[in-house]
Amino acid sequence: MVGSKVLIVEDDRTLLDVLQYNLAKEGYDVLTATDGAAGLETARSGQPDLVILDVMLPKIDGYEVCRILRRETTVPIMMLTAKTEETDRVVGLEVGADDYVTKPFSMRELMARVRAMLRRTEMMKKEALASAGTPAPCLKVGEFEIDTTRHRISRGGVPVELSRMEFALLEFLARNQGQVFSRDNLLARVWGYDFAGDTRTVDVHVSWLRRKIESDPAHPKHLVTVRGVGYKFEE
Repeated sequence: MVGSKVLIVEDDRTLLDVLQYNLAKEGYDVLTATDGAAGLETARSGQPDLVILDVMLPKIDGYEVCRILRRETTVPIMMLTAKTEETDRVVGLEVGADDYVTKPFSMRELMARVRAMLRRTEMMKKEALASAGTPAPCLKVGEFEIDTTRHRISRGGVPVELSRMEFALLEFLARNQGQVFSRDNLLARVWGYDFAGDTRTVDVHVSWLRRKIESDPAHPKHLVTVRGVGYKFEE
């Protein structure tokens, strides 16, 4: 949202300047860093609402910066990568990024993604404030208990650690148990994208979730793939 604080960690000065200009033009308060170590320091001191993080950085690479930030904060992280190998993009999501953008990218699309991520963060903050001081609503689906206020989940009474977007995806599918959603639909409903995004983002988050909540991730019984359509949640 306008006035939100965005941190850009990018060592390409030309791209950094372009991103800073466009974000400032949209009304954001922009922080910058040109290496991983400085990016971590700025994130800790500046407490941004969103981090745009390049993968190839001096001193500490973007993957490690993302790992460290994810241990310390729930700030949304968008990774920028010049790599075209799918495994490189998957790694970015698996270390805790909420989304990634592959260079070269459309500035219009990047700005749309920034707006969507900040919108979702603001919505989550408002929900938390609205429910403060009231008993935490708990969604019970089979062996799962989902605390929608504290963003916690347990399976059979055992807590499960999930990232911000993993939780959002699981909560949405659990609330709509049995319904099948396409990847594009999930990008719109969970990530808040009002444009065609990279559906691999959804696949990776589903894969990561399965490792955390399924007894046998290779043969999932809860997060089920409906071939040719999308995903659904079953008890």
